[in-house]
Amino acid sequence: MIDAQESFRQRPYFTATDLPAYLNAQNALIDGCVARGLPIVRVFHVDGPKTASNPFALESGFVQPLAQLHPFDAAATFHKSRHSALVGTGLDVWLTQNGIQRLIISGIRTEQCCETTTRHASDLGWQVDYCLDATLTWDMQQLDGSTLSAVDIKARTATVLKDRFATICSVAQALERATGAA
Repeated sequence: MIDAQESFRQRPYFTATDLPAYLNAQNALIDGCVARGLPIVRVFHVDGPKTASNPFALESGFVQPLAQLHPFDAAATFHKSRHSALVGTGLDVWLTQNGIQRLIISGIRTEQCCETTTRHASDLGWQVDYCLDATLTWDMQQLDGSTLSAVDIKARTATVLKDRFATICSVAQALERATGAA
């Protein structure tokens, strides 16, 4: 689970519009993994000045799980300062040492850290299930000033990852695949 942290609520682009659907899917994934004994790795983005005013600094108190996420005991927790959760964190070593061959990617932001980690993991040889419904992003302004909607960003991410870097799947499909049914 990548960057599902309170830091984002402090950003001007944050809106709660798609938050309920994301939380529903993310919590279903958490609950499904816990019920099946699948390890959940928590990754937090920590970057920028180490001051209380920077929501991505540990000093801010916002580098913590989103309040509405179901509680679980993380198999491991990593802090990252790059888009890929596999750069400089030791996550790749942990995955290898624990014999993990397939990853289920979820979290915040769909097109940034989740997509980048997916591409990186695929290039390093992991099978990746990209759980699109358990990712969250927000509208973005394009170069021409028009808005690219979160829905369109998610569709674009699914298109560029599908069958190249990952299997695009729902929470239910990812859990089914993780337990060997697919």
